[in-house]
Amino acid sequence: MNSSIRDIALAGEGRRKIEWVKNYMPILSGLEEEFKKTRPFEGVKISLSIHLEAKTAYLSKVFAAGGAKMAVTGSNPLSTQDDVAAGLAADGIDVFAWYDSTPEEYEKHIEMTLAHGPNIIIDDGGDLVSALHTKLTHLIPDVWGGCEETTTGIIRLRAMERDGVLKVPMMAVNDAMCKHLFDNRYGTGQSVWDGINRTTNLIIAGKTVVIAGYGWCGKGVAMRAKGLGANVIVTEIDHVKAIEAVMDGFQVMRMDEAAPLGDVFITVTGCENVITKNHFNNMKNGAILCNAGHFNVEISLPDLENLATDIREYRKDIMGYTMKDGRRLYLLGEGRLVNLACGDGHPAEIMDMSFAVQAMSALYILENKGKLKPGVFNIPSEIDEKIARLKLESLGIQIDTLTEEQRRYLNSWQL
Repeated sequence: MNSSIRDIALAGEGRRKIEWVKNYMPILSGLEEEFKKTRPFEGVKISLSIHLEAKTAYLSKVFAAGGAKMAVTGSNPLSTQDDVAAGLAADGIDVFAWYDSTPEEYEKHIEMTLAHGPNIIIDDGGDLVSALHTKLTHLIPDVWGGCEETTTGIIRLRAMERDGVLKVPMMAVNDAMCKHLFDNRYGTGQSVWDGINRTTNLIIAGKTVVIAGYGWCGKGVAMRAKGLGANVIVTEIDHVKAIEAVMDGFQVMRMDEAAPLGDVFITVTGCENVITKNHFNNMKNGAILCNAGHFNVEISLPDLENLATDIREYRKDIMGYTMKDGRRLYLLGEGRLVNLACGDGHPAEIMDMSFAVQAMSALYILENKGKLKPGVFNIPSEIDEKIARLKLESLGIQIDTLTEEQRRYLNSWQL
């Protein structure tokens, strides 16, 4: 076994988890059957870094069913599930990850995942791309392209493209319609609250929830907070998104104004230092802090630690920080992605669509090997259309189609 995992004895439970989510991922299951027959990735090396839980494991097995030689790691130290990693390794896939890895271990696992010389990379947050372009540049000539799963990763890629340092073509999976409209909104919206509720065991109804950021993820989190009975405040830097939040029925204000009002704070911005010292100093006793952005930089941990006179764990994944005046603030999941650090991530049905985009985008890279120049590419509309059609079919839903007369009408400038 060419893997670096915590405990192979956990494989049985991991396999059961993978089998469970497979039952609710009909699009990927269909692609798996197709790939078994056509073997499009025969001899292709794929390095994958996505939150290593059951849905990601199943995506890895779908690629392997198509002939790919897989090397897999997680994309966050607290989101890897050791039993899932073991289940994947026991089925012959190279896995380099374990839960609660140190920064050094995490970095080593990223490098080990790239060491087999990938032709295609599947990334979530940009850590594979970053290591490829800084420490393992000798591997770049063999890389035909890659796919990026999340908003933060796309931001990093576009910055690299803008600075002229991106050396491989990358597909912006996050920007696909069948990804961000559903994964970011409905997936994040549900899984964030799954993580919070599972960890705190507190009621949300009647509480004031402050949500920083009103992109697609923030919209989903706000929508579910409202459904749970919370009073919702949104903070934003974008004027248009702020108006959206107002018209969706939420209060909008600056974080300085929201800090004394919130019972629960959720950052969903992709930016650093969204909640800092001045905000902590004005928060209620018992305020709960958590982050749903990719990196643990949105809530300023250095500020929180410097202000605290006592730091201790009160429940699993809940650290309490006692301020000089006796107030206590609680941080969930070390300020990392609360839906994965404190939960199982997005529902399987949602990730079925997102990971279908990943699989078909990887196939697109394979079919266009050597034709794509370095840069960030949008997902072809045909991929979105196929996934949407397959999703509706799996739900037993049919929709109307245009008649030829209607097509002519819509394509004509004469009435």
